[in-house]
Amino acid sequence: MPIYGIEWIVVGVIIVVLLLWGPEKLPKIARSIGQAKKEFEKASKALEEETSSVVKPSIASTPSGSVAATQAGDDKLLEVAKSLGISTEGKTRDEIAQEIVSRTQQQKQG
Repeated sequence: MPIYGIEWIVVGVIIVVLLLWGPEKLPKIARSIGQAKKEFEKASKALEEETSSVVKPSIASTPSGSVAATQAGDDKLLEVAKSLGISTEGKTRDEIAQEIVSRTQQQKQG
């Protein structure tokens, strides 16, 4: 059911505003409403950019990103093992890590 006379309500509100604040205050009020709208849109855009930047790093933690991190970790593990003189052929990552730990403990004690 359509509402008739809504335009008369709007006209009435405008007349009341004119009577309360006067015609010289209307541009100031309109300007402040415009500035408030601009600030709201600016804050909304900043929030949207912040949420999109939070989502992007989580993409790096997907399996393809973790594969790269694991490979980098394996490279470091092999490098440390070689520097300690540990043979890495045919050994799993965990076995190499255990040998590194035991070798460093031996060096601390000896």
